[in-house]
Amino acid sequence: MRFRWIAVCSLALGMTASAAGPKVLKVDIKNKNGSIVGTADFKTVKDGVQVKIELKGLPFGPHAVHIHQNAVCDAPDFKGAGPHFNPDGKQHGYLNPMGHHNGDFPASIDVDEDHVGSATFVMNSISLDPTAENSLFVNGGTSIVVHEKADDDKTDPSGNSGNRIACGVIKQ
Repeated sequence: MRFRWIAVCSLALGMTASAAGPKVLKVDIKNKNGSIVGTADFKTVKDGVQVKIELKGLPFGPHAVHIHQNAVCDAPDFKGAGPHFNPDGKQHGYLNPMGHHNGDFPASIDVDEDHVGSATFVMNSISLDPTAENSLFVNGGTSIVVHEKADDDKTDPSGNSGNRIACGVIKQ
């Protein structure tokens, strides 16, 4: 059985998506062999950016997913994606009293026994407006990275989420 999470992620910065960028962007997420193991759809909505993630063919269990600062997905370890997208200079995780990275998602994605998982979030910590400081297109783009384990939502810099197992480049 597949479950969907819908969460509204709030940041006290008052930044929201703008109509200046693309309304919808679809990103393929690939594993170290170059096979597509999921997609991420980014859509400008009233409260920010809706992110719909669908994963398939990944190991059973929870997987952290983050936006990383570089538009690079270099297999097999995807280290070129760099650290989490963090133009606001915060700490990692929604449970961190110092605030969370712009690229932190509010929950890990559970992949079921059929190796399928999905989640939908609305985030106001990111933007599809290429002129915004929190734009996913800043400095040539960013990436979405799937990790091997769940995010503990507090440990800086990556939530003890383990190795990077899949990645997708986010460009305009």
